[in-house]
Amino acid sequence: MHLYAAANGAVLAVSGSPDDSTARRRLGEHRIECVAADRRAPDRAFCGTFDAGVFRTTDGGASWHAVGTDALPESVTSLAVSPADPEVVYAGTEPSAVFRSRDGGDTWAELAPLSDLDSASSWAFPPRPHTHHVRWIEPDPTDADRLFVAVEAGAFVRSLDGGDTWQDRVPASKRDTHSMATHPDRPGRVWVAAGDGYAETDDAGETWMTPTEGLGHGYCWSVVVDPADPDLVLLTAASGPMRAHRVESAAAYLYRRRGSPGDGDDSWERLDETGLPTGPGATRAVLAAGRTDGECYAANDRGLYRTADFGDSWDRIEVPWDGTRRTASGLAVVA
Repeated sequence: MHLYAAANGAVLAVSGSPDDSTARRRLGEHRIECVAADRRAPDRAFCGTFDAGVFRTTDGGASWHAVGTDALPESVTSLAVSPADPEVVYAGTEPSAVFRSRDGGDTWAELAPLSDLDSASSWAFPPRPHTHHVRWIEPDPTDADRLFVAVEAGAFVRSLDGGDTWQDRVPASKRDTHSMATHPDRPGRVWVAAGDGYAETDDAGETWMTPTEGLGHGYCWSVVVDPADPDLVLLTAASGPMRAHRVESAAAYLYRRRGSPGDGDDSWERLDETGLPTGPGATRAVLAAGRTDGECYAANDRGLYRTADFGDSWDRIEVPWDGTRRTASGLAVVA
């Protein structure tokens, strides 16, 4: 196991077995927004902050150093590593823009400006109505030129040419997408968790389905797919943003679905009392797929957790935790 988590007000780098792990806690002086890493280079990871741009580690989280200071703005809100090439890294920012590094984070350049899109004038992040940001970047694992980007709040956009051009507000897509998932065994499929609901596409965003039978909460935050079975999906959701994010009023839940939309057995089931804190008093969890059948990790305001049966039971991973309840913002599993 090797994972990086943006949780509890810091970046936690955890290595070892689930029962015998070591952890390092770093960058607690910054406002941590996101993390990204890749199993092809497990000792290297990236952390995006709201106040100091991007930091990179090349020694498994022992030390972190700022990169891209000459190109990136200080507010980096999303990160992703290309499935096609671990040297290709994407960063999303506030205000909304997407940058790319082709050399593992040494140098960065902005892709085609998102601000040129027609819908950009309507984008707004509710707590700060005069700005917006890229909440999620999802490179397609089956097509290196295809890139899906979520602007919070206002648009789901995509590029079919590696970011040279963008297709604005894909028809029928969600406007407040928080996270996405893809799977190498399902070309063209994208799973979306959004503030305005849940959705899936089987044709890379041309058309959309909203399989929500059994889903009792419509403000969706994190979605993940079983690494061995793309018909198994986990989703975290709440009734609204205050229930999802605010510790004082938290009430977030975990859902699972087996099957594909329309196959007759695709309703959501809520998973309670599994070992992962959910319900009243728990903020929404951030999810990340592991490497083996049924393996998934979660981070919330209570800790880091692992399941080997895709949600039936969870074990807490022991890491340095300062006791202060803070909503988790990112999780990356690399080995």
